[in-house]
Amino acid sequence: MADEKMKLENQICFSLYATTREMTKLYRPLLADLNITYPQYLVLLALWETNPLTVKELGKRLYLDSGTLTPMLKRMETEGLLVRERSKEDERSVVVSLTIKGEEAEEKASCIPDLLLGNIDLDEEKILQLKETLNRMLEATQEKQ
Repeated sequence: MADEKMKLENQICFSLYATTREMTKLYRPLLADLNITYPQYLVLLALWETNPLTVKELGKRLYLDSGTLTPMLKRMETEGLLVRERSKEDERSVVVSLTIKGEEAEEKASCIPDLLLGNIDLDEEKILQLKETLNRMLEATQEKQ
């Protein structure tokens, strides 16, 4: 292959994809005690920050469409972590709220960020710089859509 930019190892999208998969693997054992998946953890993080949220607001915060989010929310409701109810103000809108079990999970999960960082051999400053760069990249990609 003559064109270096076409090599897999030179693709930023591949680096992001592979890193995301590996990060998710690191989360798996940390989330096992809560019996949740990484995407479910993201839902809980959003709700621990702002409870309740509409499905639409949740989807916007997590960059997920309702077709992806709704089945996950149904499973989490079955597990007793949250409830979904039609909004009293707008019946077209579904409001997602934490249950007591969902609220209590926050205390159990509070150690996860530190444990995860302990599994990554980078200093905190480099990780914060990377996070800022990725946030700017996310904003830039959203502006193009």
